Amino acid sequence: MLIYVVRHGQTDWNAERRLQGQKDIPLNVIGREQARLNGIDMAEILRVEAISFDFVASPLQRTRETMEIMRTAMGLPPKDYRSDDRLVEVSFGDWEGFTIRELKATQRDRIIERNINKWDFIPPGDYAESYEIMSWRIRSWLNSVERPTVCVTHGGVIRSLFKMIADLPKHEAAEGEIPQDRILKIDTAKRLIGWI
Repeated sequence: MLIYVVRHGQTDWNAERRLQGQKDIPLNVIGREQARLNGIDMAEILRVEAISFDFVASPLQRTRETMEIMRTAMGLPPKDYRSDDRLVEVSFGDWEGFTIRELKATQRDRIIERNINKWDFIPPGDYAESYEIMSWRIRSWLNSVERPTVCVTHGGVIRSLFKMIADLPKHEAAEGEIPQDRILKIDTAKRLIGWI
């Protein structure tokens, strides 16, 4: 199955390096332009095949806005897509809204613990997740994909896809750069994944 995945455009919290998680933060000006350019690129990639693709996004505002800007740039009705709760970003619990630097001042031991095993670390707070826990719902979504798909989601979700499909070691999946201005191509049948 062919899946194109796009990370939502930049938000002010991304620019400030704040842990965003499931907080519903809107795109900033740079993020809107990233989404528009990704839409232009996606139109070129899909050409006339766009009609045969499913379009799905995380339900958070930044992913929906990215999808709608992309679809507009592709010449498609902006709201003609669906959302899937399984594609929401990993929850950072009580840490959402803080930078790692800010957290080091009050929770240095927890930050050290996270740095040792970022993939399996669960931040404090109700509903907080590790990347591993989040990957269970991402696997469920991936197994449910029935036709070629364009997906707009989050950096943590993309990390999970790299680990599942490319079999990246946990530490590499947790640390790799996830750009907001590129498109990820996944071929599940060939187990291939890479930026285009």
